[in-house]
Amino acid sequence: MNNRATAPLYEALIRHADRQPHAYHVPGHKQRAPWDEPGADRTYQELLRIDVTELSDTDDLHHPIGPIAEAERLAASAFGADETCFLVGGSTAGNLAMILGTCDADDLLLVQRNVHKSVIHALALAGARAVFLPPKIDPASGLAIAPSPDTVRQALDRYPEARAVFLTSPNYYGMPADVKGVSEVAHERGVPLLVDEAHGAHFGQHPDVPPSALQGGADAVVQSTHKMLTALTMGAMLHLQGELASRGAIRQALRMVQSSSPSYPIMASLDLARRQLQVKGKHMFEPALKATRVVRQALVELPFDALEVADPLKLSLYDRTGRLSGFELQEALEREGCLAEMADPRHAVLAFGPGSRPADGEALVAALRRIAEAGSADGEAAGLNGGASGATVELASRGFGEIPEPVRIRRHTGETQAIPLDQAVGRVAGEWVIPYPPGIPMLFPGEPVTSDAIAAIARWRDRGARFQGAADAAFRTIQVLTDMRRRS
Repeated sequence: MNNRATAPLYEALIRHADRQPHAYHVPGHKQRAPWDEPGADRTYQELLRIDVTELSDTDDLHHPIGPIAEAERLAASAFGADETCFLVGGSTAGNLAMILGTCDADDLLLVQRNVHKSVIHALALAGARAVFLPPKIDPASGLAIAPSPDTVRQALDRYPEARAVFLTSPNYYGMPADVKGVSEVAHERGVPLLVDEAHGAHFGQHPDVPPSALQGGADAVVQSTHKMLTALTMGAMLHLQGELASRGAIRQALRMVQSSSPSYPIMASLDLARRQLQVKGKHMFEPALKATRVVRQALVELPFDALEVADPLKLSLYDRTGRLSGFELQEALEREGCLAEMADPRHAVLAFGPGSRPADGEALVAALRRIAEAGSADGEAAGLNGGASGATVELASRGFGEIPEPVRIRRHTGETQAIPLDQAVGRVAGEWVIPYPPGIPMLFPGEPVTSDAIAAIARWRDRGARFQGAADAAFRTIQVLTDMRRRS
């Protein structure tokens, strides 16, 4: 019987380090601090002790039979999966593997439109066709969540050859999809549901948070254990259940997209994060929940408010007066020593986790008070009335309620040229346009450029958003295809 209080991989690495063997294998630091610089030596010395490679007592991520295999079995038990795979490349690696293991060239996948860029990259690598499903819009905030079960049903009626349905749940703001409803629709047709649950590793682990995607019936789920639990950055897990997802093919895809030299410190942190979750249970979230309650209670006396979302560990703050945009609020918080996760034109989004403490909530309240006092006597409202204008809702406004034609994401776009942004409507995008975070593409190469997309890009640009993929950092021009007006 598995003992959930053990951390088999971490403990195996400590035993190995305590032996102090002579290392004639990679990595080159030989588990010693080699920099001859006191600060660096102190920072990395303990970590290097467990930064090893595949040895007889440390196991092999790509063919686990020892402590890694046992750590993954314990993780599957903790999260309610039939099988769990450790990821050292973040949820990106899991998204790539789920799609590459499900789709061959020309296969069709039903995909939520507001997905992370890694999903689009996976479609390009697979050579698969995608039908991008319009998301449901949250009526209170105007933000996009995920396609409804009815939308998925309509899409499966139109495209019964679809190999799978792909959702993101929750979104960056802490709003989950109706995973249970979508999984029931997909399973009626014998189609697996794949879910990017990067921001929901804590779901299903406390009565105040929503159920997990696995509990909702999803067949393959990726979670960023580093985002909302306590693993090191890039530590994530891929959970599998049932027989609809092609487990063997997904595992094979993981062997292709994950490094053949995986990080043992990252894997050990996954093992420890799982142990902490199972030993402490719901109690590990109480300090963070107390911190968010401190903030919400204080907001009634401040000119700021927070969206009401299902995940209590996400605070999407906005200025009720409209004086500060989300980007400006994020910058003001940073000047006060409070670093937000991301911002959009309306909101500054803050993520709390097991490492958060009530003092963090108190510090945030104090910062908001100072920001409010500094702005109480100056500035005009920015015109951001009560509605929200995140990237996802602006993306979703195109073709609302319609099931679109399939598109193919190409790795090579062909010849492009730069034209003024305001002249690009009707052309075909020749580059990625990705505000990061949240990493949801506004445009991808080969996608028709619409007036809604241009307006959204201009709004984000003018309010100081950072973009990935664009050749023009100032975003006055955009790359479009020269060889054709539309590429399918």
